[in-house]
Amino acid sequence: MIIGHGPCTYLLLLLLGLILLFPYLEEGLFARTLLGVLFSIVLLIGAFSSRQTRWGFILKLGLALLGVGLQWAALLTESITILALAGISYTASLAVAISGVLRYILKRGPITADKLHGALAGYIMLAFVWAFIYALIERSSAGSFGPGRLDFTQPGTFFKLLFFSFTTLTTTGYGDVIPLTDHARSIVMVEEFAGVFYVGVLIARLAGLYPSTATK
Repeated sequence: MIIGHGPCTYLLLLLLGLILLFPYLEEGLFARTLLGVLFSIVLLIGAFSSRQTRWGFILKLGLALLGVGLQWAALLTESITILALAGISYTASLAVAISGVLRYILKRGPITADKLHGALAGYIMLAFVWAFIYALIERSSAGSFGPGRLDFTQPGTFFKLLFFSFTTLTTTGYGDVIPLTDHARSIVMVEEFAGVFYVGVLIARLAGLYPSTATK
């Protein structure tokens, strides 16, 4: 159940590596380029992480490539507008990847390490999706999150929202980042519900996929 060799295992390792390395890869052109490479790989692996129809694969790959292209354009031009467009593409690409992973892990059959890793990878990608949504909200309506102004031209800003997303999804709530407007609070409440729903329903469903061992 721990050692796996499937695509979801590799996706999980990449996501964990991205989280751990993120704080060290936000300052300087080389560091941001390396961060861009890691996230590009995450998007592409997400497109290949589960079986899908031909059109489903084309959609996932197209969104991933669009996100990668916009990401590199933003790195080269240092444009916040292009970075916001990349964030929209990231959100769509990760959402589609999550749906594919969920279909894979909830498919009836033996529970493998790769499926368990897919469940955790989906949870992490869900946190990334909400972090991008929060970034887009703050970008369109400055002051939605605080305390203090979030400046996306400064390193560490997105990581703060990612940390906030994880604490919200797990209902930890340290309180160092908080929603300040009603529309931001309403979106945060949806994430709280999504986190509880994901864990509760997924665990119940995975338990139901185990073959029955009851004997008469």
